[in-house]
Amino acid sequence: MSKISLRQLKHSYLKNPAGDEDWALKSLDIEWSDGGAYALLGPSGCGKTTLLNIISGLLVPSSGRIEFDDVDVTEIPPEQRNIAQVFQFPVVYDTMTVYDNLAFPLRNRGVSDRDIGPRVGEIARMLDLEGTLHDKAAGLTADAKQKISLGRGLIRAEVNAILFDEPLTVIDPHLKWVLRSKLKEIHRRVGSTMIYVTHDQTEAMTFADQVVVMHEGTVVQVGTPIELFEKPHHTFVGHFIGSPGMNVLPCDFGGGGPCFAGHPIAAAGAARPAAGYKRLEIGVRPEFVSFSDHGIPVEIEKVKDAGRYRIVDTRNGDVRIQLLVPEGMSVATGSAHIQFDPGHTQIYADGWIIGEAAL
Repeated sequence: MSKISLRQLKHSYLKNPAGDEDWALKSLDIEWSDGGAYALLGPSGCGKTTLLNIISGLLVPSSGRIEFDDVDVTEIPPEQRNIAQVFQFPVVYDTMTVYDNLAFPLRNRGVSDRDIGPRVGEIARMLDLEGTLHDKAAGLTADAKQKISLGRGLIRAEVNAILFDEPLTVIDPHLKWVLRSKLKEIHRRVGSTMIYVTHDQTEAMTFADQVVVMHEGTVVQVGTPIELFEKPHHTFVGHFIGSPGMNVLPCDFGGGGPCFAGHPIAAAGAARPAAGYKRLEIGVRPEFVSFSDHGIPVEIEKVKDAGRYRIVDTRNGDVRIQLLVPEGMSVATGSAHIQFDPGHTQIYADGWIIGEAAL
């Protein structure tokens, strides 16, 4: 197990990158503690798999360095990094039994059969593979094959890190939930440094203690699931995490504070933005918007039932504002007024949070 540090890391797939758009990864500085559970979260093309492949050694970065326990491994090939990696699609040997597939990484490193048996049994119990240990992998479902692939990644006890590249993509939806919880349980038991790549916020929030949110080759926030939900440092984080996502509303700064549609807005740690910004916005999640006897006037457009609550779409002029209403609470029709919870309302300049809330 290792602490993993990325120092001024950048990567481009072009020989001579010129503009910002030529970089798959822009300058990154990240440190992951030994034994932590981390997720790289973001949409397709944001750079998360590129970053994972740099950590594993499948790619050498264009600039910067990667360190394991403060030792520079940037130029060291994958086989010398002592990394286990689980890919999006199962990597198994169809002609081998499940037992032999799980045992293969250990046999490849000269571990004795006497020591292999107990370790295979332990991993098989963790992943509910005991009943298929003597079956050929060729006859198994895609779900079962991916469980074998996960087991091969977990089988070696002493690795610097275990890397997962969207490992549940081919898994049945119900089994996804089971395996997400199982991986979290396994992490608690084995204590290995684990990094999990996904575009699915539920997978990231379920698995990770710390989530790294990526957007267009940049890390926009690193935090716990609660921090990402309650205090997004960038409007992208507010949009991407949560369902529905954060309301992002145009904002002016006048009379000593932020205003929306001519109405003063109380916001967490609101401070006057530095000069030179191009766009000022208010961010508030639908969970922290409520109906009021006074406040911002809106027209109610649509109400959608979401089980324990209803999603209400309202509009002030050309701006849509969503709020969540708990089950059993009445919803007005036509015109109404809404208010924002000041403790969960932030101000953003050019997408980035400002004021005390940024601390």
